[in-house]
Amino acid sequence: MDTYADLVFLGGRVVTVDAVFSVASALAVTGGIISAVGGREDVAPLVGPGTRVVDLRGATLLPGINDSHLHGCAFGMATPPLSLDVGHPTVSSLVDVAEAVREAAGRTPGGQWITGHGWDTGYLDECLGEPSRLPSRHDLDAVSPDHPVVLYSFSGHATWVNSKALELTGIDKNTVAPPGGAIVTDEAGEPTGLLNEGAQALVQNALPPLGLQERTDAIRSTLATLARLGVTSYTEPGLGPGGAGIMRGALGAQTLDVYRRLLADGELTARVGVLLLPTGMASTAEEFARALSVLGEAGDADPRRLAIHGVKIFADGIVPNKTAWMNEPYVGGGCGSLCVGGRTDADRIDEIDAMIRHAHTAGYQLGVHVTGDRAIDTVVDAFAAAMAEHPRPDARHYVIHGDFLTAHSMKVLASHGFGVNMNPTIKWTVADMEEEFVGAERAAYAWPYRDAIDAGVRVASGSDAPVTYPDWRQGLATMMLRESKATSRVSGPEQRIGLAEAIRTYTIDAAWQDFADDWKGSLEPGKVADLCVLDGDLLTADPHDIPQIPVVLTVVHGQIVHDTLRDHDTLRD
Repeated sequence: MDTYADLVFLGGRVVTVDAVFSVASALAVTGGIISAVGGREDVAPLVGPGTRVVDLRGATLLPGINDSHLHGCAFGMATPPLSLDVGHPTVSSLVDVAEAVREAAGRTPGGQWITGHGWDTGYLDECLGEPSRLPSRHDLDAVSPDHPVVLYSFSGHATWVNSKALELTGIDKNTVAPPGGAIVTDEAGEPTGLLNEGAQALVQNALPPLGLQERTDAIRSTLATLARLGVTSYTEPGLGPGGAGIMRGALGAQTLDVYRRLLADGELTARVGVLLLPTGMASTAEEFARALSVLGEAGDADPRRLAIHGVKIFADGIVPNKTAWMNEPYVGGGCGSLCVGGRTDADRIDEIDAMIRHAHTAGYQLGVHVTGDRAIDTVVDAFAAAMAEHPRPDARHYVIHGDFLTAHSMKVLASHGFGVNMNPTIKWTVADMEEEFVGAERAAYAWPYRDAIDAGVRVASGSDAPVTYPDWRQGLATMMLRESKATSRVSGPEQRIGLAEAIRTYTIDAAWQDFADDWKGSLEPGKVADLCVLDGDLLTADPHDIPQIPVVLTVVHGQIVHDTLRDHDTLRD
């Protein structure tokens, strides 16, 4: 035998995710490529003196997980020790948040900013029930009168600050929020310390920008977490000038430079696809076109390790802020709106149409953040119009989130070969809370996986970390069960999908989004050896138990980046 395998797996459940979702028992890897899949007899001839042979003992071997919507730098920045954890279950009340800030103030040099991430009114006692209230600057002032405090919500669409932060940024009752943003005020018209959507930039632009070392540390932290979770690819959805004011520039153009450096130094332990972010919320088509014309390229990076796929546009906000553009009013009134520039709905439709047309004509894949049903129809129709005006083969545009995807949009997406990127762990997190905004029926429908797949739409899944923790195992369970995090209530059982369909959204269909389904996303000879091993039989597990099945091995292009198999004594050399 001229070439022996580097890695051979025997005695497991090798879930190939091929066209018929076949399950084998053995797999071999040679030079970073899958060289054989089948049974013991298929891989035995490839075993040589230097081959590592792993006895899976019934464990599950999957394609490496592809989290198709994950803010890598922002997730690292939002994670201790780089940021305070003020999310559930670490905190469950405003008092808990204040105590975390008090402790941070005690160890932070005077005058320096204190940052935190993850608060969610759906899990804070004072914000629930009757009477209820929203977080306020006063909750933070008593524990941090001299340190400016900025706390990002779990969604990234709201920021909570104290009075010192308002003072330093010059925000007062006379400050006008940018278009598409809101400064929440009290009865006297004074800012409460809550800033929604585009208004967050008023504070975030005043923060000291991230340095290259901070960005590098954040991404390294994220890569280590993802390796432990079996994630071998992810989409960094929005890096560019439009992200300069988001989380101290975590989504800014410099972050792409850090990715290039990590790749050059051999530290990029996951494949990264990038959407560029020309402008943020509330921009006009003219501003977008101008920014689009000067966007950078990936340079000489290996496109299978670091690739720019397209551009991102923000079309509307999110349901909990009542900024998603809906056909029917929210509970309490209002329908939200598109978040681009323009005085009227018609003006804003024209602006989003023009943005999509500019990017499509320039040859980019489009990923558009859009959550409300009326906004989704607007965006999808704009995709179709751009394609009709300027035909392109295989553009693979997609809507990001697509919470309230309509039957009309599903039909258009499927007929044009477009996709949707959904977020099951967000569904798990907010399912109960959404009822107070859109009612029980609409909340149950949100993230309609079953309908989208049945309509023939390509569906990929992502965590939107740091909005949620990037645990795809919880994502699988949620797609299968449609249960909520807070109460375990079932939300929309008619939208459940099966395990095989759910796995595809994190593997081959996520690879499709990356224009890479011909070389990754399934375990077939000739494809790259991106692998994830679970210490259990995923195919027979109760869906409730899936989030607890340990990830024991992660492989990227044949290189092991996470390994606890030796600790579990399942290795045979």
